[in-house]
Amino acid sequence: MNKFFNWFFFFTSIRSLGAATILVYVKDDFGWPWGYGICSCAVAIGLAVFLSGTTRYRFKKLVGSPLTQIAAVFVAAWRNRLAADPSMLIDGGEYEKKEKEKQELPHTKQFRTKAALPKQVFRPQPAIKDPNGSNMVNKWRTSTLTDVEEVKLVIRMLPIWATTVMYWTIYIQMCTFSASQATTMKRHICKSFRIPAASLNVFFVCSSLLTVPVYDWIVVPITRKSLNSPQGLTPLQRLGVGLVLSILSMVAAALTEVKRLRVARSHGLTDDPTTTVVPLSVFWLIPQFFFAGSGQTFIYNGQLDFFLKECPPGMTSMSTGLFLSSISLGFFLSSILTIVHKVTGDRRPWLADNLNQGRLYNFYWLLAILGVSNFFLFLVGAKRYLYKEKTLSKEGIESEEGEHDCHV
Repeated sequence: MNKFFNWFFFFTSIRSLGAATILVYVKDDFGWPWGYGICSCAVAIGLAVFLSGTTRYRFKKLVGSPLTQIAAVFVAAWRNRLAADPSMLIDGGEYEKKEKEKQELPHTKQFRTKAALPKQVFRPQPAIKDPNGSNMVNKWRTSTLTDVEEVKLVIRMLPIWATTVMYWTIYIQMCTFSASQATTMKRHICKSFRIPAASLNVFFVCSSLLTVPVYDWIVVPITRKSLNSPQGLTPLQRLGVGLVLSILSMVAAALTEVKRLRVARSHGLTDDPTTTVVPLSVFWLIPQFFFAGSGQTFIYNGQLDFFLKECPPGMTSMSTGLFLSSISLGFFLSSILTIVHKVTGDRRPWLADNLNQGRLYNFYWLLAILGVSNFFLFLVGAKRYLYKEKTLSKEGIESEEGEHDCHV
């Protein structure tokens, strides 16, 4: 599973590299219609390959919406509002008939269990007819212990999920302000060739591409021996490494911006509205792109691995939802720059239209400080987190993780 996610990310990064190099060249030299035409053909080919494999896919029968289950557990907990003895809680199949059996989960002491009624106080609820004509207990009044424990698993993941949002807020700066920095710097490799502005993210993508084989071929073997872990770094450890690298990217970006502004001042370009290009090589931006790109490899793979493995077997669709929602929230939080612009004022704003007249480095320092605070919150959540596999093994229950692998 770990190897799959690493190389899946590797090939998606190759896609990004092709878009930032080949397609940019085609658009600049042959026109935008050619660029859009190539993209359309690529999507059509991908769709054909996807459809050709549908007969080989293994589909799991749906057991209902995870969001409905979460809502039902909370509603049942509110209706019951009593402390239940764990030994007397309703088990996964005593009172509720399900179309498909779920993996039985042991009762955990984390969070109080009120949704599953104790057996001795269980009273027959209005019967509901299922499609087969059998009676079912109203899930909005009584939840099974397994349903409750599955919701607990999701709740336990939320602090980790929340701390990964900060990385994507930092990531988007590589596509916005770091790219703006690059457009104000010398982009010539030689006299006859200048790196196109749209291709500057190639530094970011290349660092991601380099990190995958280095991690898979060097880091994993070393950590397997040193940490006595068959998978190398655990998902939480990978997330931690990714967060640290994102902080380093903001530190590098701030220091590079300080250097860039010093060069601009020394050449008298800060007050010149007609000249914004600073005589400083764009390769000074490589460290911040490198740290952010390497961090993406650890965050991207770590999130997918963590959410897929830790989500309950009956709620695996939540894994993708949690991953994508962290990205979207990270992008949304980047709107903090509008608040920064209003607070810093118009005289010496941090984020100016002309970067030579702004103080972008302060914005980078702010993100670095927020990243450090977020990292400490992550450490607290990670230290308290108990992997689902360990919880099940304590009770002598075998995890259904192998089944997950078949259905990815």
